[in-house]
Amino acid sequence: MEEPKHGGKRDGAGRKHEYGEATKVLRVPESRIVEIKEYLKKTKKEIEVSDIRQIDPTTHVEIPLAIERVQAGFPSPAQDYIDKKLDLNEHLIHNINATFMVRVNSLSMINIGLDINDELIVDRSLEAKHRDIVIALVDNDFTVKRLMIDGDNRWLKTENPDFQDIHLEDGQEMVIWGVVTRVIKSFR
Repeated sequence: MEEPKHGGKRDGAGRKHEYGEATKVLRVPESRIVEIKEYLKKTKKEIEVSDIRQIDPTTHVEIPLAIERVQAGFPSPAQDYIDKKLDLNEHLIHNINATFMVRVNSLSMINIGLDINDELIVDRSLEAKHRDIVIALVDNDFTVKRLMIDGDNRWLKTENPDFQDIHLEDGQEMVIWGVVTRVIKSFR
């Protein structure tokens, strides 16, 4: 009995090398295929921020606040008591209805400490000023950059020499979506 033939060269078959790196098979829900394909079409430089979500105003978390400040230089004797409790919402958020969390998804702002997966607290109620870190919508793509204002001229400055500043060309539209007020960085 002859074994069935499998394999062989077929047009369009095989792994695609359009990403310049190895690929991996992954099962995804059928309803998300178009969204994932659109995401993959964008270059890494275009995908600046992701996972935009509003902060839940019902969350109330208090953590102990030590009365002594921590020395960054020579250590001082530790104080073993707590002065009061601090509610993170009151400390980090000024306008709960206009505050969102955004996750950083590029290295364009690494020189000021914004790394991939850092979470930014963004207040949409603040008016953006010169040198503010902002979330901007440029031609329907979100980005995080430093807003530069010189008279009527506005542009977005990167904080990484490997990325280009964004100077609007004729027909391009920029909307300042919100002002970054805090960054949450994970060290572990």
